[in-house]
Amino acid sequence: MVKARKYVVKRQFDGVPKRDDFEIVQYELPSLRNGEILVKTEWVSVDPYQRAYNRKYPTPYDQFGFLVGVVEDTKNPKYSIGTRVVTHKGWCDYSIVNPNESSTMINIVYKLPELKGLSPIHGLSSVGMVGVTAYFGLLEICQPKAGETVVVTGAAGAVGSLVGQIAKIKGCRVIGFAGSDDKVDWLQNTLGFDKAYNYKTANINETLKIAAPNGVDCYFDNVGGEISSIIMSHMNHFGRVSVCGSISAYNDDVSQLPRVPLLQFDITMKQLKVEGFLVHRWLTRWSEAFVDLTKWLLEGKLKTNEHITEGFDKIYDAFIGMLAGENTGKAVVKI
Repeated sequence: MVKARKYVVKRQFDGVPKRDDFEIVQYELPSLRNGEILVKTEWVSVDPYQRAYNRKYPTPYDQFGFLVGVVEDTKNPKYSIGTRVVTHKGWCDYSIVNPNESSTMINIVYKLPELKGLSPIHGLSSVGMVGVTAYFGLLEICQPKAGETVVVTGAAGAVGSLVGQIAKIKGCRVIGFAGSDDKVDWLQNTLGFDKAYNYKTANINETLKIAAPNGVDCYFDNVGGEISSIIMSHMNHFGRVSVCGSISAYNDDVSQLPRVPLLQFDITMKQLKVEGFLVHRWLTRWSEAFVDLTKWLLEGKLKTNEHITEGFDKIYDAFIGMLAGENTGKAVVKI
């Protein structure tokens, strides 16, 4: 029998998640049944959606999330011992999954994509859920064209940093907003953004008048709030907005969300397309994105940074740090 540990959410989050909202539970895993595999976790992902979706699940529940692990025992002929897999089993050190029953985002199991020598950590970042979020959210919804101006908020985060680089690959001019001067420097001098600004110190309206004098064609929104309203007021006719998240309000009381300027006038008069999305919309097409993303990494067209925390007991700390914007690039935990 294998003894496993997992994080269980005991109560709904009230504001910033608290340590005692979670409980680490130790339990014995049952014997494998036909079709199942035993996975030992190597890397765990912490992501904003794990905060946002807390309101959708009755407590207690096992904290969900993506992980990369290695098969330690198997009763599935397609998954031999030693195979690396990606699952959505969450914050745990061991788990049992059945790839034959993998049909939705919740119970998804797949072999780690062929990374051609790159670290398995990419299975949680650029060649994982984060990568396909950036890939499809930008290319399918915004459909950027060479020469257009693309603005990204949360630009130094896991998704935003990839969005900006993919836009550059497609020949666009890219402007990013992030939360520190160090992140701004990373975006401009390492990732190749044309312009980047610290939203905490910049006047967004005046900045865009200078940085995007001909207007904004595509906006990839990771944060919501007032900054998004200001950016949308600078958009060109028939501009496209891809709404990925609203991390600025995830920890707010849902009954007292911040007020922002009205968007409807700009949406109507400029005939903007504003579309939210959940990445599992393209679940059957993830593999095609993995091919492009891996190719761009190997060619040096995509650069990544992983903010690594070590230790199963430190997953909560990594989660809170990510929500506070302490990470540059993808926040992951090494188990």
